Amino acid sequence: MSPGAHPALALLEFGSVAAGIVAGDAMVKRAPLSGLWAGTVQPGHYLVLVAGDTASVVEAIDAGLGASGEALLDRVFLPDVHPDVVAAVRGATVAGAIEALGIVETSFVASTIEAADAGVKGAAVAIVELRVADGLGGKGYVLFGGAVPDVEAAVEIGSGRVPPGHLVRAAVIASLHPEMTENLEGDARFGGRVGRDLRGPDATR
Repeated sequence: MSPGAHPALALLEFGSVAAGIVAGDAMVKRAPLSGLWAGTVQPGHYLVLVAGDTASVVEAIDAGLGASGEALLDRVFLPDVHPDVVAAVRGATVAGAIEALGIVETSFVASTIEAADAGVKGAAVAIVELRVADGLGGKGYVLFGGAVPDVEAAVEIGSGRVPPGHLVRAAVIASLHPEMTENLEGDARFGGRVGRDLRGPDATR
């Protein structure tokens, strides 16, 4: 999956691995998709991500819901996904000094992606990072970077798209300290940060 390659993107999040596999199979059989990516995430959930033209993705969603809708936890459908969201889902991050930082933290993966897409479309911000599920107990968060008013707008717009009960917390830091910027870059896990510092700046693993 490459940034800007697909006009539509959808993700279904299931509380059952079996249900997710059944849904993924039904989805890829129903419509000619550009791609399907599926697998487990913490805490025992199953994600199915599909991309392609809008009509095909809609057909795939219907097939997935018809096959395993009772196990669905959350979903997102982006008929015109922002290319920065595609890049962020693939693991792309933005490093360097940040004037202001916005955080939207949600309890489900699909909600995080929805917030990221809405925020980056609604304001002149960059997606600094998007992290989902693994190592987070199933939660996710998106970090927005940019000028203070733009970041405030992105957080407001993004969190406003999160379904009721799925928003954990949203925040804006007007002037992020350089040491926090450093800690947000690279390995975001606490153990990874502390371990690297204890081993020294030249440690590679």
